[in-house]
Amino acid sequence: MADSVLIIDDSEAVREKIINILESHDIFSRFYQAEDGLDGFKKLLASPVDFILCDLEMPRMDGFKFLAMLKGRQEVADTPVIIITGNEDRELKIKGLEQGACDFITKPFDPEELVARMRVHLKIKHLQDDLRRSNELLLELSNTDHLTGLFNRRFLMEALDKEVQRSLRKNGQIALLLLDIDYFKRINDTYGHLQGDVVLQKVAIHIQKELRNYDIAARYGGEEFVAVLPDTSLKEAYNVADRIRLSIQGMHFAGSLSGERITVSTGVAIFPSPSIADIDGLLRAADEALYRAKEQGRNCVVINKDNIIQKKNGESQ
Repeated sequence: MADSVLIIDDSEAVREKIINILESHDIFSRFYQAEDGLDGFKKLLASPVDFILCDLEMPRMDGFKFLAMLKGRQEVADTPVIIITGNEDRELKIKGLEQGACDFITKPFDPEELVARMRVHLKIKHLQDDLRRSNELLLELSNTDHLTGLFNRRFLMEALDKEVQRSLRKNGQIALLLLDIDYFKRINDTYGHLQGDVVLQKVAIHIQKELRNYDIAARYGGEEFVAVLPDTSLKEAYNVADRIRLSIQGMHFAGSLSGERITVSTGVAIFPSPSIADIDGLLRAADEALYRAKEQGRNCVVINKDNIIQKKNGESQ
């Protein structure tokens, strides 16, 4: 059963008649009423509904103007609308359909016909809603790494390209963190790949919890992760990277992994800078910094800015 319907008509008697018909057929659980298009539009924005029945000729705002306003609001634009009118003019019906109405009912209407038409359009709406949810799920799955729940590499590269273009337009900065789990091969060799997966999942959780809701966290491949931080300075990026490092270092495991201490090495790079002109340069700079972090003993953050690579204590190398 659909949830709710909005009935817009300047006649209270017509509205009550429609409600009685629909209640007798158990189609809706909630009913809203409005005496013209303007009142109906206000109520719709306050309480979105599953279906709308709208008179064509009303004071203040008629059905055509209501349809035009409905089409202009994305959050309610797909709500099915049946126009109810006493006018038999073919041109008016065509105009209403062109402006977004899904059907017309002519007054005086037959109750059974009204119910039958509404059931058909409700079924179509439910099918469209199911299709939209399925498409959203498919999109989410195509963008998500199935193991960690973070974004995958494909989505990362698309999002990074958008952030780079945005930073160039607005003269902003992007920080990129490239993280690698230290000695991860030993974890897989010692405990098996299933336990290695547990480590990857837990590391992903600790990365995500240290980021803002508009930052992007992705699994880059294997045991490597990337975090993209829009509008972030070098100092801020370092602080985030070190918080992540400390958080992961403090992780605890149960079972066979109990007592294991997991650490990450991190390379940090900023875009734009004199030596970093594009996405490839940004990733390469972060990778160079990560390589130095591994050389310097792991479990540390190394910054690469303008090809001057610094340890976490700020000393140039």
